Formats: sequence, structure tokens, C-alpha cells
Amino acid sequence: MHGPTTTGWLLVVLCAAAGVYCLARSRAATERDAGLRGRARGEAVMALGMGVMALPASAVPVPGWSAWVFVGVFAATGVWAVAARHRHHAVGSLAMVYMALVMTAAPAGAGHGGHGGAGGVPALTGLLLAYYAAHAVASGLRLIPAPAVLAGGSAPGGGVAAVPRPELLSACRTAMSMGMFTMLLAV
Repeated sequence: MHGPTTTGWLLVVLCAAAGVYCLARSRAATERDAGLRGRARGEAVMALGMGVMALPASAVPVPGWSAWVFVGVFAATGVWAVAARHRHHAVGSLAMVYMALVMTAAPAGAGHGGHGGAGGVPALTGLLLAYYAAHAVASGLRLIPAPAVLAGGSAPGGGVAAVPRPELLSACRTAMSMGMFTMLLAV
């Protein structure tokens, strides 16, 4: 990734933490939670892939190798997401393919996979930025617990009790949307 090295490393840490959590969550899911297991695995693949793609150019030992690997891996995950009807994962996979292709089009020797200069199609980059900004805000708002009215009486202090905290998997998705937004800014 081009851009500030500190930003790249922060994205690597954020994505790695989200990916590890999602992998652990997929292993902890029971047989009856097959849907949750599949979503958690999809989130883990995206998070870990984003983490590798966010590596600063100085951390990549062999510049130029990664862009085409990313294209292949994320094209395959995109096909899986379309087949599984996971729209958000499909958009994410295609956005990663797009960023990898921008990396291949950058001038040779520009860093991580040739990823050192600005590029890409401004309209497509803008559309993806708008999608991830809206997704991050919408999924972040869903993390706010809604009040629930207690049946048969009122809760201390106003008749409203907090709903149990939302699942951390949703928080990972919000964080990854913010990470994708940041990565797209670097395109």
C-alpha cells in the first residue's frame, strides 16, 4: 500500500485482529450456527487479505509479486461470494481486485507490487469510497443498543432496559469497512 507507513501498519494490525477474531469465532460456532460460521470465515478471509494488502512497501521483501496473487485470490473469493449471495463480500472482493489491478498499473519500481503512485478510475474509486463510508456508518449505527421496554412494568430510571450488546462480528465488519475506505483513499 502506498501512503504513510504508520497508516499501513495500523491497517495491518486492525485487519489481523479482525481476521483472527473471525477465525476463532468460526471455530467456536456450533453445527446449528452454520450460517454464522460461513460469515465468520468470509470475514476472516477478507480481513487477513486486507491486512496483507495493507503492508507498507518497505515491508514487502519481493516487490511486484503480490499484485497478481491478490487478483487471483480475491477474484476467487468474489466468485464464491456471488455464488453464496453475500453481496457485501462480493463488493469487497471486487474492490480488492480493483486495488490489486491499480497496483499492477502503477509505474515499475514504485513499491509494494508497483503500488506507489496514485491511479485507478476516479469515478469507480469514488463509488467504492461512498459505498464503504455508507456501510461503515450504517453498520456502526447498528452497534448502538436499542432500548427495550420491559413488559409489565418499568425499569429503574425510566422504563427502558438495554438490549444485550451486539455481536463483535458486526464490529469487525464495521472496522473492516473503515479499513477499506482508508485503503481506497490511497488508490
